Amino acid sequence: MPRVVDHGQRRGEIAAALWRVAAAEGLEAVSLARVAQEAGVSKGRVQHYFASRDELLDFAAQQLQLRVDGRVRARMAAAAPSSPLGEVRALLTALLPLDDDARTDARVGSAFLIRALGDERLRETYRSGDRLIHGAVAERLAAARDAGELAGLDPGREATVLLALAGGLAESVLLGDTDGVAAVAVLDHQLGRLRP
Repeated sequence: MPRVVDHGQRRGEIAAALWRVAAAEGLEAVSLARVAQEAGVSKGRVQHYFASRDELLDFAAQQLQLRVDGRVRARMAAAAPSSPLGEVRALLTALLPLDDDARTDARVGSAFLIRALGDERLRETYRSGDRLIHGAVAERLAAARDAGELAGLDPGREATVLLALAGGLAESVLLGDTDGVAAVAVLDHQLGRLRP
């Protein structure tokens, strides 16, 4: 009886190999041959699932969005039932590289950001993701304002400030200038300033 191959699983395994290469060596090191070597398969096997390097990178960018979205959703679910401001905190801390998986995702995400600067399609993917996150933070801040947790501030503007802060803190953690505990403390300090 012929063996049944789970194509989604194989694509995922190949993408995981890309992830390891990109996290350790950067996206410039990603090639079909290098990913095949990392995955322990032939280059032809990789080409069976991904016709080109660009197709492989596009798939990995989609996987990155799914991973970050999953982490955000998990943190927000763990915060429930929480206050709207508590949900904002959960969302923002999910964007920080506080564990090994999040650090890997942040390194790969940084590499994709650089690639997006020269790739309009990938740049729009990033913009779309950023708009979704900004909208989620602004919506929860508006709910916090309505619940009396937030001073009479503009939720959209404050979402922009908080996301910029989280991005800067994430970079600082990745570079080793600060640790996760200190980054969360800075985030908590800023959230505390929003209260009436």
